[in-house]
Amino acid sequence: MAQKPKKPTQRIAAENRKARHNYFIEDTLEAGIVLEGSEVKSLREGKANIAESYASVEGGELWLINSYIPPFSQSKSEAFSHNERRRRKLLVHMRELAKLHQAVGREGMTLVPLKLYFNDRGRAKLEIGLAKGKKMADKRETEKRRDWNREKSRIMKERG
Repeated sequence: MAQKPKKPTQRIAAENRKARHNYFIEDTLEAGIVLEGSEVKSLREGKANIAESYASVEGGELWLINSYIPPFSQSKSEAFSHNERRRRKLLVHMRELAKLHQAVGREGMTLVPLKLYFNDRGRAKLEIGLAKGKKMADKRETEKRRDWNREKSRIMKERG
């Protein structure tokens, strides 16, 4: 008998839920992230925070700035721990980096981290969104649309 193909699994370590509320996400991109050993162990515990962080193109490289990865809880010595808020290098192809640099420079867009996860091979990946900021009226419009869709689904469910 043929075996079913495996579904790709993603274990989410951190998610930026406010990003879709505060920004219009135009495009998304998956990037690798350079981590130390204690950071990987800490990410597997799932206590990281990328809500206040952002990505920036500096010196021909892409950096994740202000992300928080706490020290590994089981580590006994300070010698093997890491700086929680250090800048972390992101790994993307040169063509993608040039596209991001152009969008940020010319079009006034922002690079927002959306989620930090482990792919099916166990590698840490960061999903970055190329985003444009929302104004307060846009946020209210999005909320109205979401409430209406919720109400519409309730009505349809009641009427069968």
